[in-house]
Amino acid sequence: MRRFFLRRLRNREDAADATQETFLRLLTAAPKEDLRNPHAYLFQVAKSVAHGVTARLMRDSALFSEDLDQTQVADDAPSPERVVAARQQLALLIETILALPPKCRVVFVLSRLEGLSNGEIAEKLGVSRNMVEKHIIRALMACRQARQAALPACQKGVHG
Repeated sequence: MRRFFLRRLRNREDAADATQETFLRLLTAAPKEDLRNPHAYLFQVAKSVAHGVTARLMRDSALFSEDLDQTQVADDAPSPERVVAARQQLALLIETILALPPKCRVVFVLSRLEGLSNGEIAEKLGVSRNMVEKHIIRALMACRQARQAALPACQKGVHG
C-alpha cells in the first residue's frame, strides 16, 4: 500500500498519511455485503484517497504560485527593488500569520515551517486530521488574500 502511494505522491509523509487515511476509510465505511475481491476494493479506496491528496496538494501549491512570464530569464543576483519587494512580502506574511487565531497559527507553523505531516500535527495537538486540514486551508487563504491585497501596493512602491 505504501509503495502504491509513494509512486503516486512521491513523498514519504504524504504516502504515510494517505495509507493511514485509506485504512481509516476502510474501518469506518466497511461495505454492507461480503466483497468478492477485497484487494480490488482496497485499491479502489486507495485510488480515491490518492486523488484527494493530489487535488489538495495542487490547491495548496496554487495558492502560492503566481503567473510568471515564461520569457523572464533567471537572474543570479536580485535587483535592490526585488530585495525590497521580497522583504515587504515576507513581513506581510509574518504579520498575516501572527494575526491568525492561535490554534490555526500553531497548525500552520507546524505544517509549513516545521514540516510535520497532518497526522503528526493532529496527534500532537489532539485534534482530528480534518481539523488540521481546515486550519491549514484557512491560513493559506489568509496569506493568499493578504498577498493579493498588497501586490498592487508593492508594485506601485517598487516601480512608482
